[in-house]
Amino acid sequence: MITLTDNAATRVLNHLEKRGKGLGLRLGVTTTGCSGYAYKVGFADESNDDDVVFESKGVTVYVDADAIELIDGTEVDFVKQGLNEAFKFNNPQSKGECGCGESFTA
Repeated sequence: MITLTDNAATRVLNHLEKRGKGLGLRLGVTTTGCSGYAYKVGFADESNDDDVVFESKGVTVYVDADAIELIDGTEVDFVKQGLNEAFKFNNPQSKGECGCGESFTA
């Protein structure tokens, strides 16, 4: 299961409204970075047959089937720190992150 905080859900819903299209949030992972995996975040404009789909705070979350094992149970937050803003992932599957926080080990 993937959940969103209020901040993350608000951010996604606002961007979907501005885009004028989209079904929800798409999450996945890619092999990269110094720790092995990096999160992929985007908008879902279509549903794939192998997507794992969740609903959280009014947002439909589409997860690439090959990523669910690595991110199941993750809470997605959206934080602002000064001029920086980003999605943050509280992933119970993560065994560690790189120093810059861009990749994780599972």
